[in-house]
Amino acid sequence: MGDPIRFLLNDTEISLTEAAPGDTLLDFVRLGRRLTGTKEGCAEGDCGACTVLVGRLTEGGLVYEPVNACIRFLAACHRCHIVTVEHLKGADGGLHPVQAAMVEHHGSQCGFCTPGFVMALYGLWMTNPDPSVVEIETALQGNLCRCTGYAPIVRAAQAAGRAGGQLQDALAVERAEVAARLAAIPPGAEVQRGEARAVVPADTDALAAELAAHPEATLVSGATDVGLWVTKLMRPIEPGIFIGHLMKGIEETDADLRIGAGVTYSEFAPVVRAHFPEVEDYLLRIGGWQIRNAGTVGGNIANGSPIGEMPPLLIALGARIVLRHGDARREMALEDYFIDYGRQDRRPGEFLETIIIPRKGDAIIAAYKLSKRVAADISAVAAGFRLTVAGGRITGARVAFGGMAGIPKRARAAEAALTGAPFAAESFEAAAAAVAGDFTPLSDFRASVAYRQAVAANFFRRFWLEQAGIAVPVRLERAVAEAG
Repeated sequence: MGDPIRFLLNDTEISLTEAAPGDTLLDFVRLGRRLTGTKEGCAEGDCGACTVLVGRLTEGGLVYEPVNACIRFLAACHRCHIVTVEHLKGADGGLHPVQAAMVEHHGSQCGFCTPGFVMALYGLWMTNPDPSVVEIETALQGNLCRCTGYAPIVRAAQAAGRAGGQLQDALAVERAEVAARLAAIPPGAEVQRGEARAVVPADTDALAAELAAHPEATLVSGATDVGLWVTKLMRPIEPGIFIGHLMKGIEETDADLRIGAGVTYSEFAPVVRAHFPEVEDYLLRIGGWQIRNAGTVGGNIANGSPIGEMPPLLIALGARIVLRHGDARREMALEDYFIDYGRQDRRPGEFLETIIIPRKGDAIIAAYKLSKRVAADISAVAAGFRLTVAGGRITGARVAFGGMAGIPKRARAAEAALTGAPFAAESFEAAAAAVAGDFTPLSDFRASVAYRQAVAANFFRRFWLEQAGIAVPVRLERAVAEAG
């Protein structure tokens, strides 16, 4: 046994010498501490009723982010500050500005979802005192309300921002003290309950040694997928190795970007904004804010899902990955990592350490997804495009799809139809026809075979319409707003 799991819960330090890998933060705060403002709605990170703030140490200091407590495991809370709705208060000890705004603007009806909305808005209020409506809606992607409607909640968010008070907020006033308390906690931990063992490696070298010794272990990063193994499938994950705090490096070279596998979607967003701004909207449709604060780029790749959103884009960009076993490393093209449904080229005791993304240069890129909801929903079809054009002709084409096969996969026939062809509508029509021969998709509850094939073809047409500068609205509601 190693050091206990230690974290701060509101203003109390927690030290756990006994815990299982599948123990969730939600159960701990509700059942163990009777902090019942944090609700269980979906138990899969989808509704936001369980939202709490998690403060974690970064190179830039102590950062607070909304996350889903229902799929956050206790071991992943090590060396963090967990803030529940009960901890909120105004400078005078009364209602917090976010809570007061929700009351004033009638942002609550039945009240079940309200604490989760308050915590998400609290996270926004701390970091963005004057948010636009789009920024508020983006922050609330991971929160669902069935009775109030969202307009009063959006108005409450705007009013809370106008009310100010961020510098007087407890999490601002006490930030240095809290950061010091967290820094004093040893970075590694190891606990168990019965035979179920949970390990928090102190660093990546410790992870490599632990996984080499226990290749059967479950690696848990953001738990946005593994969490459902426990809450929905009742699947054991012991021994569990918790790695969401590791591999956070982002390195920029003249040739490429090197992204640590533990970089979350939210941490990746500034990189996308700076280097691939064309696909920022695509990134902001992955999960809700809570999911993007927890889920990692490497985790989305490593679990090998055929409908993961990052692999199609990264394959199109020509990404490579570095896998590590002990002190040995090997590098491969990302597309070669995926072998067949449920099978990846990752050997026992090996883990994904780094993603290498070539710089864009003068390439034209795009990424699209189709899902039943615009945001916070799993893709039926996703696609990434990277084209180079010179002298009016397409000199190179990389196009990859998710949801069209048992693995994320390049559309080779469509690429061949584009390469060397004029940069013109008829070339993309030819690619739209050719993509039907690239995949044999399945019918499921998200989409039928025919629907997926039609969507894949239409993505090529959409790419051309956007790049040709033809004024075609991407989303109906935007067109209506502009017309009105």
